[in-house]
Amino acid sequence: MSNPVTNRHEFVLYFDVANGNPNGDPDAGNMPRLDPETNQGLVSDVALKRKVRNYVSMASGHRIYMSEGSTLNLLHKEAWTAVLPEITKDEDFKRLPKDQQKARELTAWMCANFWDIRTFGAVMSTGVNAGQVRGPVQFTFARSIEPILPLEISITRMAATTEKDAEDKGGRTMGRKHIVPYGLYRAHGFISAPLASHETKGTGFSEDDLKLLWQALSNMFDHDRSAARGEMATRKLIVFRHESALGNTQAQSLFDRVTTRRVFEGERRPAGDSSTHNWPPARHWSDYEVVIDRDGLPAGVEIVEY
Repeated sequence: MSNPVTNRHEFVLYFDVANGNPNGDPDAGNMPRLDPETNQGLVSDVALKRKVRNYVSMASGHRIYMSEGSTLNLLHKEAWTAVLPEITKDEDFKRLPKDQQKARELTAWMCANFWDIRTFGAVMSTGVNAGQVRGPVQFTFARSIEPILPLEISITRMAATTEKDAEDKGGRTMGRKHIVPYGLYRAHGFISAPLASHETKGTGFSEDDLKLLWQALSNMFDHDRSAARGEMATRKLIVFRHESALGNTQAQSLFDRVTTRRVFEGERRPAGDSSTHNWPPARHWSDYEVVIDRDGLPAGVEIVEY
């Protein structure tokens, strides 16, 4: 494994969906998540991390802590077995060792063996205590650039579930499906070098891990196809790399440099501008243009596009 990252980063991620549900809300019948005040679509940070984890697991073979079907306490016991094999009583697993060095070794073992722990962090005190760690990589919720229009589509299934359904409904059953005709979403991300550094008891998130993260963000939707998410794609990843570990300027000033415009018949206007209300609704990535203001970029900040 390469050395921990030594530079702060921020990034802007654009992705879109066509005729699909990017993130269903279980509290609303699995309708696409929505800001009720603006009608802008939302995708949770948890949903994005899930896609990153799945891609990393497929592409690299790294172990993933938060994986489907895993039992977390059994994973914590692996750390105890590796670091403190002499401890065998269940009640002793509930508390970290009084020896702070051994306690740190438990958490460090988990970071070293699970990619998503050293990336996103984890609370590992669920009965078998392996400590907790704050991850250097954090995502925001993604928000659609313009309001979305969720649609509820009726669908027909030609097979019955039960014999009674077959008799009463002739073998056909009805269902509902939620889609967004089109939506372009934007999310922000942050990478803290001090939270990765071993010197500050960080997770050890490395330069190799960082490269894998960029790869995952660029390609994660290609391996996340489903009936609900048939057409989703990362459209643009803009990374701000700082020279220093603590950073060379505030994150929000860099995010403000990235703006989105609507494009129609050669005209370009800010997305959401009232003058675009008479334009046809966006239905493709080509209906938008992402603009990066590079003038007067603060010293020590580099822009990388993927």
